[in-house]
Amino acid sequence: MKTKATNLFRIAGLHLLALLLLPSACSRDDATELSGTSSGGDAAAVEHDMIVLGDKLEDPYSVENVKAALAALYPTKAGRVDVTPTDLYARFLPADDAQYQQLLSLGLELSDHPCDYKILREGDYYHDPQIDQGKITWQYAVVAEDFSFPEGIRYEILDRCFIPDHAGPTRADDGIDWTAVEREAFRLTGNGDLLLPDTRGGAVQPEGRITIVDERVDGGKAFGVAGVRVMTNVFVNFSTTYTDRDGYYKIPKSYSSSPRYRLVFKNSRQFAIGVNLILLPASVSTLGKGDPSGIDVTVRSTSDRKLFCRCVVNNAVYDYIGRCAEGDMDITPPPSDLRIWIFQKLANCSAVMLHHGAVVSSDALGGYLKDYEWLPKLFAPDVTLGVKDHEDYGSIYSSTVHELAHASHYARVGNDYWNHYIEYISQSYFQSAGQTYGDGTGEGAGYCEVGETWAYYMESKLFAERYGGSMLPLGTSWWFFPQIFRGLDDRGFTRAELFAALTSDVHSRDALQKRLLSLYPERESLIRDLFNRYSR
Repeated sequence: MKTKATNLFRIAGLHLLALLLLPSACSRDDATELSGTSSGGDAAAVEHDMIVLGDKLEDPYSVENVKAALAALYPTKAGRVDVTPTDLYARFLPADDAQYQQLLSLGLELSDHPCDYKILREGDYYHDPQIDQGKITWQYAVVAEDFSFPEGIRYEILDRCFIPDHAGPTRADDGIDWTAVEREAFRLTGNGDLLLPDTRGGAVQPEGRITIVDERVDGGKAFGVAGVRVMTNVFVNFSTTYTDRDGYYKIPKSYSSSPRYRLVFKNSRQFAIGVNLILLPASVSTLGKGDPSGIDVTVRSTSDRKLFCRCVVNNAVYDYIGRCAEGDMDITPPPSDLRIWIFQKLANCSAVMLHHGAVVSSDALGGYLKDYEWLPKLFAPDVTLGVKDHEDYGSIYSSTVHELAHASHYARVGNDYWNHYIEYISQSYFQSAGQTYGDGTGEGAGYCEVGETWAYYMESKLFAERYGGSMLPLGTSWWFFPQIFRGLDDRGFTRAELFAALTSDVHSRDALQKRLLSLYPERESLIRDLFNRYSR
């Protein structure tokens, strides 16, 4: 259940987005300072500052080093085996989000830090000191040897590598044990201390489970963090997968040394959560090195704060999108590639839908962002969530589904409708000394009335379905009336039937009533009664 202050400051306007970005986007004051990283069990320790790199390490997967290892183990066979590059270790410098997205569209797994350096301190992000803070940093990737580098994007090839898993038929040539060759390459390059003891056997595929606890659901039993990306690597040997709906994962590759584990909040249902100091359009939580057989992690409200919030939002969005399907809520889901930002020190929330095309005055944007005007140009958000004072799963969940209801509405009505909505909210906020929704008399107030009636109703409905009990009276203290939709719901209307009335030409209370009457003439008396009961 949300506090009054949280309800007061929930907005959909870009002017407030500009204000909330100033204290949050480039500040590290809210980073959690912890002494270590989690390698399993409860996720209590996760670093959030910038990764600190140490000395450069010799890459055991370089072609030259693999050849040397092969010669050391198979001196009579090495000359007959042609060790040619399977992969290229490269880095890219995208100029903007469009170029970054182009790289992702090619199937690249990008890392913002080099993978052949010793890591002195783990963290969630890295920014090359030679790159201005207002620009995207170098992105590192391992690509196939025959990869066609896209024109117009700066890149550098750092090394030519031989990764046994990628070698295909070569691994069977002359009965060579390529796992043994790999281990020997580690020893020859001074990285033998990274290997598991020989007694542990050969390489294994990591598998495990990422879970979270909501103390108010199912007796506090842990359940899966659904659809989140799990990334592992040992030097240039990268692999990723997604957790299933129950949080289970299995990495496609095998390792004989301890890989680094990271959670990347780019979900299998095509939404991304957060930015890491505006370096990547999805937050990353580094879990540190773990056993190659896999790690299990349980996230609680007492765990690392940022990781907990990211996992709650992840599950709320994953579940909401799934429930939009026919047979459940049967409403339009939010647009694909939804971008969500989380702010720890703010209570404000919004569904500005900038990434999907909602517009804003550049003059207004520049006036408030000043030196950080570039920020939304790089990675424009669709939804922003302020989680200040939201200590439990339920309060974060409640705010999230409210904004997702807006996102569904946006997907139905489009940018022109949303631009009017944003303009009313932003003007009301600044002209009424921070009173989010104004008094309902300004131009465009009807857009707000329809949108908030729907969103507060949905928030109350979904919260009650998750936690039981009757629907909470969220939003009922304003000049609009979510009680109308709640009353219709109580008398048999489904969400799909109510959502059907939210077309692009319905942007006033009267228009909403007329559309409901035209859709459901057999329930005219009920509709008129509720609209008359809740009127200003």
